[in-house]
Amino acid sequence: MAILILGAGNIGRAVAYDLSKEFELTAVDVSDENLAKIEEYAKPLKFDVTMEDIVSLMKKYELVVDTLPGKFGFQILKSAIKASVDIVDVSFMPEDPLHLEGNITAVVDAGFAPGLSNILLGHIYSELGELDEAMIRVGGLPKNPEPPLYYNATWSPEDLIEEYTRKARIIKNGELIEVDPLENIHNVSLEGYEFEEFPSDGLRSLLYTVPARNMEERTLRWPGHLEKMKFLKDLGFFKEENRDTTLNVLLSFMKYSEDFCIMEVYGRKGNKIMRYIMKDEAKEFSSMARVTGYTAAIIARIVLDGELERGIIAPEYIGMRKELFQYILRSLKNRGINIEKTSNL
Repeated sequence: MAILILGAGNIGRAVAYDLSKEFELTAVDVSDENLAKIEEYAKPLKFDVTMEDIVSLMKKYELVVDTLPGKFGFQILKSAIKASVDIVDVSFMPEDPLHLEGNITAVVDAGFAPGLSNILLGHIYSELGELDEAMIRVGGLPKNPEPPLYYNATWSPEDLIEEYTRKARIIKNGELIEVDPLENIHNVSLEGYEFEEFPSDGLRSLLYTVPARNMEERTLRWPGHLEKMKFLKDLGFFKEENRDTTLNVLLSFMKYSEDFCIMEVYGRKGNKIMRYIMKDEAKEFSSMARVTGYTAAIIARIVLDGELERGIIAPEYIGMRKELFQYILRSLKNRGINIEKTSNL
């Protein structure tokens, strides 16, 4: 089977590495540097998805895996529908993809968070039913944070800025509300670490698929990072017209250093509680590339095996199917990504 990978950056490279021994892969990008790094695992193809005929290219493949930044995601998804080709998409697109219709299988938000977080919470809901409380805490962080920003960029820098600017949708007392992400910075202890956290807009489809009286996603950062981001945001540095310049400056202070990822997914109904904890460290790739790319690659196999119906599919529905949920956990464990469960059931 032939698979087209859109994007040859950190995430695309991890996807290609995972799929390369089983499938014929082509990876497209506009960066010669990225294409040179991925050619060990996939046939590189220089291609600009904004300028060239992406629909005709897609028609040559059985599956597309989209790892490009979120600003391209919605158009890429519509192109896949037009090309009648199945797609697994990890982009953090601002639009709501669930309203689209098409005679393909399209799994959206199929990365780490959203993605694996949805799968875990979907499983918790399938076990407990309607939840009184649901919480996702997630972070991709440098193991050895350095001032002044205490952070390193392991995924799309543009989507990173989106986390700080996009209103976060949460469920509070049964009502869907929007909050400014950097207006509510909290301190939290998790697995022996001390973090700052802020509400982020990662619930997305979960807002409509998993009934809960209270539900929120919070993103984790090392102490000292968020106050600087809030300061820059308040001064207008994250406005659309200033973002390119801001990113050039910020990225010079967020060079890659060895990272780790951590996630807690928690659900409660009455006195019944279920909780999953995932921790991962950089190995053959950055931890963020591993947990995002490998999750997408595993979901790609599920799609190719015909396990999912046609339509736009949120990843939590995979978590609600016990056999697929167990397959996801086993597959991640085989790649060194362990997820531990605690429950009082």
